[in-house]
Amino acid sequence: MVQSVVQQQYDQLAKIYDQRWKTYIANTLAFVNQWAAIPASANVLDIACGTGEFERLLVQDNPNQQILGIDISTGMLAIAQQKLNGYASVKFEQASATKIPTADEQFDVVVCASSFHYFDQPMDALAEMKRVLKPDGKMVILDWCKDYLVCRFYDAVLKITDPGYRQCYTQAEFHSFFSAAHLPIQAATRIRFGWAWEFMIVTATKA
Repeated sequence: MVQSVVQQQYDQLAKIYDQRWKTYIANTLAFVNQWAAIPASANVLDIACGTGEFERLLVQDNPNQQILGIDISTGMLAIAQQKLNGYASVKFEQASATKIPTADEQFDVVVCASSFHYFDQPMDALAEMKRVLKPDGKMVILDWCKDYLVCRFYDAVLKITDPGYRQCYTQAEFHSFFSAAHLPIQAATRIRFGWAWEFMIVTATKA
């Protein structure tokens, strides 16, 4: 139910999404790209890839980067496909974080940006990401951080106004998911973009 609501929302937003959230997208994905430091040889999975902006960033530096982007919104994926149409190494598929359509241990890097707060089953999502990650691979997840006052306000409002929204977490709560999933955290921090957006990021590996 939650997934279908989110899918409908983002299908409707798809055509205006990049323009509406231009600064947000640019700031967050540039930070994730710098933080993750993805090698050119890596096979990358981008979960909740949206309109393909992270893929666009990666191929700017490495045109042959192997990337699979998944999202539940066909509208967002259609725009992503248009953007990356000239790159044979970039693929997109409709799928959720809890049902990734690949075999085990396929990816060197799994990335998920600004989507964890929509996950109805966060532990199931982490388990699925772990399943498809290679033993020496890394997982990079960025999401809102409830340690900040503004983020707590967003969380309270969205729980009332957005039927697809689940919740955001404090950094301690976020880290506890990785511990429970036996995904050792290698690096983590919190970051703010202006006064309005407050995030946390984790790099974890497969135990």
